[in-house]
Amino acid sequence: MSTMRISQLAERSGVPATTLRFYESAGLLPAERSPTGYRLYGEDAVERLAFIGAAKHLGLPLEEVAELLAVWESGACAQVKSDLRPRIAARITDAEARAAELAAFTATLHTALDHLDALPDRPGRCDPECGFLAPAASAGRPVDVVVLPGRRAAEQDGERWRSAPVACSLDGDSLGERTEQWRRLLDGAERQETGEGLRLTLPADRAGAIAALAAAEQQCCPFFDFRLHLDGPVLHLRVHAPLEGAALLAELFGPAA
Repeated sequence: MSTMRISQLAERSGVPATTLRFYESAGLLPAERSPTGYRLYGEDAVERLAFIGAAKHLGLPLEEVAELLAVWESGACAQVKSDLRPRIAARITDAEARAAELAAFTATLHTALDHLDALPDRPGRCDPECGFLAPAASAGRPVDVVVLPGRRAAEQDGERWRSAPVACSLDGDSLGERTEQWRRLLDGAERQETGEGLRLTLPADRAGAIAALAAAEQQCCPFFDFRLHLDGPVLHLRVHAPLEGAALLAELFGPAA
């Protein structure tokens, strides 16, 4: 029997009403309707939301949460464990790959810093013979350091991020916090619109923090495509998203209002 309106469920569960509506549209949280059109939920909705929250905490995208919910509803714990195990293993593989990318990038930055410290001070302007910031590459050549395409299509090349669903699993408070993190890191960045996103230019010393935040972003919004490109003292960050994700892209990466 349905006993709670959406405001009551939000209070009971701690999940904002906006997120509850989003879960309904994503097929995760069914709701009945009163004769006057209000959403109505039963007591089982609280437990269902706790399950969804636990699955999100493991980094599962919403389409996998929906699949897992279908197994959970059967009531067999053994089946849930059997279905969940390979999903967690896949997340571990994904996290380890991203950790390796970030570790390699960190090593690149340390090497660049050591090289920079070893360079003699020169009275003239820097030129290609300085080897500025890129000792492992040809002097003066820009360096691609991190590419983080949408994770739903890791087995494909090209514009593989397009296959990821345009949905973000962060709730209202978490989304606000994430937006503020991007605002701080992108403060003062030069922005240029591209065909399906933005190109932001900012100081290279922010590259490590931006790479880490981009990796975290794809845990909840896998449809974003990030490409980091070091060019001497500056970093070029390209962020792309499908047309349906344009509003969220503008909210996270556009200039502060």
